[in-house]
Amino acid sequence: MSAGSWTKRSTPIFQRSDANGVYGPGHASFSRSPDGAETWIIYHANSSTSQGCGTTRTTRAQKIGWNSDGTPNPGTPVRTGVSIPGPSGDS
Repeated sequence: MSAGSWTKRSTPIFQRSDANGVYGPGHASFSRSPDGAETWIIYHANSSTSQGCGTTRTTRAQKIGWNSDGTPNPGTPVRTGVSIPGPSGDS
């Protein structure tokens, strides 16, 4: 965990999605699927711009990809209520 290994970007790599009703995604962590084949982002977010940083945030998770330079590409936050396939290797 060398500080020199990190690069600060001008914008977040994971941003809100007005189209999907996902606001303020934050406090993300990454986890591997049970079989180790996939990486997932686990984060919290709101479903409205007016909810702020209170108790209305919900925990969410979705599979991510990787850019050719090895940096994570979490894509666009998925709207709540949308079914997505579970992690590979999960029974």
